[in-house]
Amino acid sequence: MNDDKGLGTRAVRDGVLRSQFGEHAEGLYLTSSFVFADAAQAAARFLEQEEGYTYSRFTNPTVSMFQERLASLEGAESCIAAASGMAAILCTAMAFVSQGEEIVAGQGLFGATHQLFSAILPRFGITTRFVDLNDAAALESALTPRTKLVFCETPSNPLVQLVDLAALAERAHRVGALLAVDNTFCTPIGQQPLALGADLVIHSATKYLDGQGRVLGGAVLGARSLIDLVYRFLRTAGPSLSPFNAWVLVKSLETLPLRVRAQSEAALALARWLEGHPNVAQVLYPWLESHPQHALARRQQKLGGGVVSFRVRGGRSEAWRVIDSTRLFSITGNLGDVKSTITHPASTTHGRLAPEVRQAMGVGEDLLRLSVGLEEVEDLQADLARGLDAIGG
Repeated sequence: MNDDKGLGTRAVRDGVLRSQFGEHAEGLYLTSSFVFADAAQAAARFLEQEEGYTYSRFTNPTVSMFQERLASLEGAESCIAAASGMAAILCTAMAFVSQGEEIVAGQGLFGATHQLFSAILPRFGITTRFVDLNDAAALESALTPRTKLVFCETPSNPLVQLVDLAALAERAHRVGALLAVDNTFCTPIGQQPLALGADLVIHSATKYLDGQGRVLGGAVLGARSLIDLVYRFLRTAGPSLSPFNAWVLVKSLETLPLRVRAQSEAALALARWLEGHPNVAQVLYPWLESHPQHALARRQQKLGGGVVSFRVRGGRSEAWRVIDSTRLFSITGNLGDVKSTITHPASTTHGRLAPEVRQAMGVGEDLLRLSVGLEEVEDLQADLARGLDAIGG
């Protein structure tokens, strides 16, 4: 971690491990295992009595470079990479929550995260209480001595709702719980939850950290003592990041500041345009003055991010008409790409949730989520206008 260097410099320079050949670009160590000088060294490495690599399910030099670079950007002491963002969340839950203990999570979550907490973890005796984390009374009621982990997304997927991280950290710590923050939407360029009191930061590296829709990946960051516990589960259960995916990601981090800042600027321009369209009922973007948590966003984030959600006037048929009328936007559930994407959360990313759960979240049939890429904003506006202008016609 090098606090004396700017984020752009750290994104390019930190975490490099060079071999004896002195390569300039980061090396891809595409190997499943490593050899030892003798039996004694093999034993020492496997017993962790000597530093070094043994098996790529445990550690790998290319994966180490990604971990070190991301830790530098997040201001974290340590980082462990995982096969996906969901793998990172699972490893975190299994590392810190045991049978009979509880998680408190925000109501506004990615669909798969909600499924993990509500349908899978209960099979292991772990209960999750879903609450509005900004409702002090509801949060106070949900937190108990059994609470070991508080989990939130901020901004949330897909409603772009925020959580006051400093206040939430204080309440979580009061009952001895850890605060884990999914920072996928903002990335460390836009928000650094550890500096605001969070204990753990989680990323779906599949999104902005890659930024070009090529590989899956995830990461958990925090104090070394905490990340070591996540590592113990990951190395045994096996949802490790592949060296190839790590190599793609470590190269992608070099352009992360440039991409995220440009995407945020374009997202704000597109959000303002959408606010003025007569067939748009509501625009959800934290850098808009109309966002109910705009003041918190300005205090907590460095930029608005690249995700804009909005409600059309109508329901599913009108929302689908907008999607089906696009020619530039990619119709896909992924986000964070340099290519702009569009999705209807109620029938895709949150489609497996019960209707009443989606309703409680606010994920209605009228909701569309955009991930703004690097195309010209005027072209994106024209692409959306084709469907929006046809509503009611």
